[in-house]
Amino acid sequence: KALAESKRVADDLVRLIETANAPIFGIDKEGRVTEWNTNASNLLGYEKKEAIGKLFVPNFISDEFQESVNLVFFLALTTGKGTANFECPLFTKSGERKEVLLNATARRGPDGDVIGVIGVGQDITKIRQITKEHERIADDLSRLIDHANAPIFGVDVNGMVNEWNQKSANMLGYTKSETMGKNLVDNFIQPENRTCVEEVLMKAMAGEDTANFELPLLSKFG
Repeated sequence: KALAESKRVADDLVRLIETANAPIFGIDKEGRVTEWNTNASNLLGYEKKEAIGKLFVPNFISDEFQESVNLVFFLALTTGKGTANFECPLFTKSGERKEVLLNATARRGPDGDVIGVIGVGQDITKIRQITKEHERIADDLSRLIDHANAPIFGVDVNGMVNEWNQKSANMLGYTKSETMGKNLVDNFIQPENRTCVEEVLMKAMAGEDTANFELPLLSKFG
């Protein structure tokens, strides 16, 4: 009866791995693939029979990450220590790179000894692509601001300068490094105009725009 129960649990575990909505693979102590579920096949294009027995790192990991992935597997195999949420770029059968966030856990035999590693992944390729696109847009916007043919500056919620483009520097004589972190109103606005400028900035902080507002600024040369 105990043997039958153990077999049932093992069968349930196999089905769970095979049908999981995440790529799951396993390796033995030599680094050869022993588990390769349906999601891993769908993600990478290799059928289970194509992957089983192959060395995982040389065949499926991009060159620049092979050393770090080998270290993660080495720690799991020699100390039993798992590693959570490390990036593990994998190559598909067609040569496409997939960005995978992986949790690696030591796999133990009936006697408790480590016999391999189980990896459960999350495909973050689209997230990485979106992040890179946002970074590209931010870089483009930063260059546009810096090279605009008009003075552009920005302040944070405390009124401290956090943006100062080249045109502002040329017009007022202050370099970007000289202005960053300084209070805009106290340092660059004429005293008689500071109250009204502060009001405009407060409205902007509250989401209310002000158009065609004359802003008298103090240059470095007075």
